[in-house]
Amino acid sequence: MAKRLTAFAFGVALMGLTACGLSDEPNVPLENFSAKEIYDRGEFELSRNRADDAARYFGEVERLYPYSSWAKRALIMQAFAYHQDRDYPASRSSAQRYLDFYPADEDAAYAQYLLALSYYDQIDEVGRDQGLTFQALQALRTVIERYPDSEYAKTSILKFDLAFDHLAGKEMEIGRYYLKKKHYGAAINRFRAVVEDFQTTSHTPEALHRLVEAYLALGLDAEAQTAGAILGHNYQSTVWYEDSFALLRGRGLEATSLGDNWLSAIYRQMIRGEWL
Repeated sequence: MAKRLTAFAFGVALMGLTACGLSDEPNVPLENFSAKEIYDRGEFELSRNRADDAARYFGEVERLYPYSSWAKRALIMQAFAYHQDRDYPASRSSAQRYLDFYPADEDAAYAQYLLALSYYDQIDEVGRDQGLTFQALQALRTVIERYPDSEYAKTSILKFDLAFDHLAGKEMEIGRYYLKKKHYGAAINRFRAVVEDFQTTSHTPEALHRLVEAYLALGLDAEAQTAGAILGHNYQSTVWYEDSFALLRGRGLEATSLGDNWLSAIYRQMIRGEWL
């Protein structure tokens, strides 16, 4: 499917479109044309960037010739056309219908990937509804687990990691807001979520630094020092460690694990490998 779409995206040669009569006789009912002729018109509309019209023609193939092989091809192309038109709910609906009708077909992996993209392509901004991010993660995971040998699995893994990063970014955004307002307890809860639940994301070094800031503001030196120790071990080359080190040194403190708290438990797990 991907090869067909790639070839199409770069200008597939649509043979005999004018001859089919769809473009020349707009008043002739579509029922007068074959499934292939209507399908070809859908591809023609896609070729001139009229994805909404293309989706309509592909839908007509499915309506008029529901049991034909063209109907199956038209359904996956309709999902693609709707996605090109950024009509994500409609794209998702078509992709899901394809999966319901043809779960074992060779293009089922692509249908699942399109379904995932219908969520993923709406989460480019970290401040958007995070419900979409969770749905994208679920759909991408399905591609990865159900179709591990497909050409879409690797791309889905990359997008999964980016979507996961978005969730961590949202936690950081809220945590920074609370920190600025000096609501330290609420800020700590957000930064802790990043460290515990989103440890592999790009936001972890900053989350640790913000924990140093918040704990120092509350006078909880042991927690601040332990957060600094984790930073120093895993992210010593980052600006966040430099800033935390300066803050701790300014208080006459060292970046070292102290006390018995949630951060010291993470320190033991990450640094010493003690999974207690």
